[in-house]
Amino acid sequence: MLSKLAIRNMKRSARDYLVYLLTMTLISALLYTFNSLLFQNELKQYWNTEDMLELMVFLATLFIVFVTAWLISYMVRFMMEKRSREFGIYLLLGMKKRTIARLYLRENILSGAIALLLGMLFGTLFRQVLMAILFSMLKMTYRLHISFHPGTFLMTAFCFGLCYLLSLSRCQKKFRKMNIHDLMETARKNEEIRERHESAKKLLLPLSVLFILAFWALFGSLQSNGEVALFLIGLVITIYLFYIGLSAHMICYIRKRGNLIYRGQNLFLMRQFSAKIRTMQFTMGTLTVLFTLALMGSSIALMFSTWQNTLLDHKFPFDILLYSPDPEDTFEKEIQFLEKQVTALDIYPYRLYTDGDNQVNTWMLTHLNAWGTMYQMPDGSADMAKIEDFLENRNVYYPYDTYMGISDYNHLRRMLGYEEIDLGDTEYAIQIKPRLEQEVQTIGEDLKLAGVFDTSPSGADLNPAGISDTSLSGAELNPAGIYDAPFGEDPASRASLLSFTGIYADPFSQDGHNGADYLIIVPDEVLSRMRPYQSELAMDIEGTAPPRLRNELDTLRNAGAEDTQSDDLYSCFVLPCNGSDILINSGTPNEVKDNHRAALTYMLASLMIPLFYIGLVFLCVAVTVLSVQQLSDAAAYRFRYDVLSKLGLKESELHGLIFKQLAAFYLCPALFAILISGKMMLFAGDSFVIATGVPVSAGSFFLKSIALFFGIYLVYFAVTYVCFQRNIRGRI
Repeated sequence: MLSKLAIRNMKRSARDYLVYLLTMTLISALLYTFNSLLFQNELKQYWNTEDMLELMVFLATLFIVFVTAWLISYMVRFMMEKRSREFGIYLLLGMKKRTIARLYLRENILSGAIALLLGMLFGTLFRQVLMAILFSMLKMTYRLHISFHPGTFLMTAFCFGLCYLLSLSRCQKKFRKMNIHDLMETARKNEEIRERHESAKKLLLPLSVLFILAFWALFGSLQSNGEVALFLIGLVITIYLFYIGLSAHMICYIRKRGNLIYRGQNLFLMRQFSAKIRTMQFTMGTLTVLFTLALMGSSIALMFSTWQNTLLDHKFPFDILLYSPDPEDTFEKEIQFLEKQVTALDIYPYRLYTDGDNQVNTWMLTHLNAWGTMYQMPDGSADMAKIEDFLENRNVYYPYDTYMGISDYNHLRRMLGYEEIDLGDTEYAIQIKPRLEQEVQTIGEDLKLAGVFDTSPSGADLNPAGISDTSLSGAELNPAGIYDAPFGEDPASRASLLSFTGIYADPFSQDGHNGADYLIIVPDEVLSRMRPYQSELAMDIEGTAPPRLRNELDTLRNAGAEDTQSDDLYSCFVLPCNGSDILINSGTPNEVKDNHRAALTYMLASLMIPLFYIGLVFLCVAVTVLSVQQLSDAAAYRFRYDVLSKLGLKESELHGLIFKQLAAFYLCPALFAILISGKMMLFAGDSFVIATGVPVSAGSFFLKSIALFFGIYLVYFAVTYVCFQRNIRGRI
């Protein structure tokens, strides 16, 4: 008998709260899908970075479990209060509280089991979609196939069951403390609207608005983490106070009989809205926080997705690029190894040079947006003390400017499929990262770079590269191949100045290999007065590189360092300088395009997918609460709309009134969340564009996130609107 009653009640609840059942099914499907990455990650056989994806999925699952537990607890408590009269009648009929609690527990377990089983079924299909997306991002082919793992089932069931266990245990404790009087009066208490101190509470609305305005004005200028933390804490408090002030303000306005209440059905709408806000102040604040987190999560995920789709291929233009701090390195061992692993179309060793000066370094530190005014004096001139300390202690730019000869440069351009450039005997050009092109348009107006010496030192011997070993008047190289001292004299005193011809911003691997951010291109003759900085090896190959080629190159270089008893094994794995890219920087001496691109894509996927996962669940949880709140009052609304119908409102007008009522209730937390998250995401988007150079506006990420947000939002709104009309259709 008890089981039949539980099944009947469960069916009725599923019909009345269909949105809740659908959301729990979706959450269990997502839990199953992402838990499968912990046990069935088919990419483990290709990459060594799978731990990052597993860690991010695990952390995301923790967030989801807490939010899902909150949703279940809220719904269990909400439905129990709505059915309090029913439970009171059960007690009057002689049923024990323990039996009623067991009945309610059984109903929820049945609905949860159905949602879990359906979710696992859909999750099996979602997993195929997720793996296809991951393989597509890595430029790999995925063959659809159904697979199962007991760990995935157990993990999903454990997470889902834990949420229900925590929620139902609290509910059972509440049952034990209630009596017939409490149960019969619970529904009446929920319908009461306590209106006390409304005049004082309405002041919270303008105060909240002032704080939001201050947040928009000051957030971008906050300096310390403590200031940001205080502002965010104040923002969360403001969210909850806003709804108290909004409800009080509307109640006071209705009491004063403001002009707007006499227009159309405004009195009905305002009274319904203020009453609902009054009874859901804390819940509305929590939903706004969830909406804000959902928007922020999806916006950040879209940032990384945009970077991946637009610039990742530009990050590694060369198929293989090797670095050596030894200017005399010929890469013989590496070439022999690579020729056994890949089919080489072109192999080209070359060098970078320096003149011992840092004009370009100084210009970059005082003109790029990334550095602002950090390295400028109050009058705008360069603060050389700070710049020298920066160049010595920060692995961003080389201590001295980096040069490349025109013949090497044109050979590399041919290798990449670019057009060659022409330089006169007294000209130079700048090769720059694409994201910095617009910022360095005036660089040629300030630089004074020297050309060929007017007189050559007598008796100077040429090294194997054809460069004078005595051209720097006693300047010596340190073990890293970098000058310990700049020129002993001004180069311009012995050489004519070069004239600037232009900027080239083609992708050229400038995270430390071909310079850090920039490279000065000069005629080969100018290199006669310089010293080699480092050696590089570029290789163009046929097809794609083996998945673990970069790791094997690292092992080879490490073994070579051990054979020579080098004290600096670290130099085999990290470039001495890697440019101003803050977000993602390659920074590895052995650069293999296919390996690096796949590894970075995998890393970005480890960030993007969990963020979308969290944002989607947060959004669905918040919208579910909004929908259930409206659908639960169907009986009361049926009576009110019946009265309005008898007062002369047409059916079309009643449907319009329903639409306005639901729209106001749905849009309030959504628009508030957009207002709050907008400032943070616009600031983050602007910083992201500066750091990465993605060719989009800073606000595009947030606008796309809003579009995605409202796409899901409209689906839930449409379902709620249809169900709401169905619930009251019998009387209007």
